[in-house]
Amino acid sequence: MQNLGWKRRLTEYIRTTGGHVTAPRLRVAEVFFDMDGHPGIEELHRAVEKRYPGTGGATVYRTMKLLCDSGLACTRDFGDGFARYEALDPAGHHDHLICTACGKIIEFGEEAIEELQEHVSRRHGFQMRDHRLDIYGLCRECAKIEGVG
Repeated sequence: MQNLGWKRRLTEYIRTTGGHVTAPRLRVAEVFFDMDGHPGIEELHRAVEKRYPGTGGATVYRTMKLLCDSGLACTRDFGDGFARYEALDPAGHHDHLICTACGKIIEFGEEAIEELQEHVSRRHGFQMRDHRLDIYGLCRECAKIEGVG
C-alpha cells in the first residue's frame, strides 16, 4: 500500500469542511490509492466491491469527488470516452504518452521538458501554476502491428 499520508490529508480535509470521516470513504480511498494506473469510476467500483462487498456506486463516486476536492486526486480525460482518476503526488510531476490504438497510458518525467516549459513561461511573463502534457500516438507494440515501428 502507498504511503498513508493520503489518509491524514483526507481526514483533515473532511473535518475542516464539516464532513464526516466514515469507514466506507476510507475504504474507497484505500482501494484507489492501492491501484495502479488511471482507473475509471466503474473499474474503481468493481475493485472496491471485490475488496469490500456492499459498497455502493454513489459512495465511490462521492468519495472520488472528495479526493479531487481535497487535492489528493484529479479527473483526467485521455480521449477514450470516460473520465479517469489519477492520484496526485505533491512531490512529483509526470506527463503521459497515450496510445490511440490500445489505450495504454505511459507515465514519464523529463527534466528537459519541464525546463523548457518554465523558460517559455518566463519569456512571456507568465506565472505558471500547473501544467500537463499528454502526447497521443502509438505505443511500441501497436506501431509494430501497424508496420510503423
